[in-house]
Amino acid sequence: MTTGGHSKLLRTWLPTVAKSKEDGPDEFGASKVVITSELGVSGLKQSGGQITEEFLPALRGAAGHRMYLEMSENDPIIGGALLAMREVVSRLDWKISAPEDATPEEEAQAEFVQECLDDMSESWDVTLSEILSCLQFGWSYHEVVYKIRSGQNNDAQFRSRYNDGRIGWRKFAIRSQSTLDRWKFDDSGGLSGMWQIDPNSHKGRMFIPIERALLFRASERKGSPEGRSMLRSSYRPWYYRKRFEEIEAIGVERDLAGMPMAYAPSEWFTEPEHAAQLARIKDLVVGARRNEVDGALLPSIFDENNNQTLKFELLASPGSRQLDTSAIIQRWNTAIATSMLQDFLTLGHEGTGSFALGKAKISLWQLVVESIAKSVTEVINQHAIPRLMRLNGWRPERAPTLGYGNVVEEDLTVISDYLVKMVDSGIIVPDTQLESYMRDLADLPSVQDESFDDGDLTLPRTEPEPAVVEPVVSEPPVVEPL
Repeated sequence: MTTGGHSKLLRTWLPTVAKSKEDGPDEFGASKVVITSELGVSGLKQSGGQITEEFLPALRGAAGHRMYLEMSENDPIIGGALLAMREVVSRLDWKISAPEDATPEEEAQAEFVQECLDDMSESWDVTLSEILSCLQFGWSYHEVVYKIRSGQNNDAQFRSRYNDGRIGWRKFAIRSQSTLDRWKFDDSGGLSGMWQIDPNSHKGRMFIPIERALLFRASERKGSPEGRSMLRSSYRPWYYRKRFEEIEAIGVERDLAGMPMAYAPSEWFTEPEHAAQLARIKDLVVGARRNEVDGALLPSIFDENNNQTLKFELLASPGSRQLDTSAIIQRWNTAIATSMLQDFLTLGHEGTGSFALGKAKISLWQLVVESIAKSVTEVINQHAIPRLMRLNGWRPERAPTLGYGNVVEEDLTVISDYLVKMVDSGIIVPDTQLESYMRDLADLPSVQDESFDDGDLTLPRTEPEPAVVEPVVSEPPVVEPL
């Protein structure tokens, strides 16, 4: 049905729902309105295109971007967790597949989309790495740039490996989170696009509509275009651990070098004419450090009893501290890893942790990785591929889709033991399909066995040979004479 047909249907059918603006509330207290309009709102807090959902000012807007950048770049646990996720997702077998029971034309369309994915100016691995920045910042916005496939050409708008004149993807260009000026929403609260500021001040402010972009989010809440960073729950333990590390570093320095102590004549503290000397002594105490240029030069001052009244020394630590800062820091490290479901990395570091526990935690983490890969494919399949199909004059109802391989590597030992038990009990009968699956699972070459018949996939059975029974010849008993 055409768009005009749909509009006519709405005009003839909806008056029974919305007769006029004068209609009052129904028995439920709701006014009669057109069923295609939105009645409520998501509840997203935003002002002038700025999202204000975050209650911590340090994690809001540009300040939040800088904070998440510091956390991911300076923290070994957070950086390692993000690296592990990116590497696992990028190593998956990403490929375009035709729909089920595809026609030859649909197979050709799937091949075309795969060509477009491989023909971008930036490889899929590089593009995927930029997409996964949403894990760090909560979102990533990519402008879809197209090109006309015209073979080898000096102009990037026409350069391609192929020369068929079709429209392909040139790149999914990242629009950095740090360049966000504000978001633009429509009247119903939906996202219209992103206003961007050029950090080099060449283009000023630019608007990128959502129809020309792809928005990836680590997680979604209230329809916020900024999503929620995977580092959000790590902020509190990261903040306290950073402070304890700074305190520990200061404490170590003071324990090794000693606490600076200075003794000055009592009149220096009361008489104004000695204020300058007292200030210099204070600067000496505060700035004392043990390094390659350490040292102090003081005048030799004694009182009438030959006691030195101006003295500088380093007071040594009296002993161990009552609090173990290493245990405190380790506790926050575990909290950071737990918030990112990567606490299995800490198993065994303190002499604790079992193999079963570690396996369960790894399985849970692998589910998170698979969820990330799934969210990437959903954006590509719902927006990028259908738009490309329409631009080339194809209907997107049965468009090809982007998929990925297995996230979890199967345990061949467990599967082999299971199959042996099933085959021995007669529940499963081996056939060529099962052998092909097991060879693919173990990454073994496929084998075409002539002993298999296409009509009968049952493995050939050989009858056991009859056992040969040799006759037993008994000797006569020996009778001894009396």
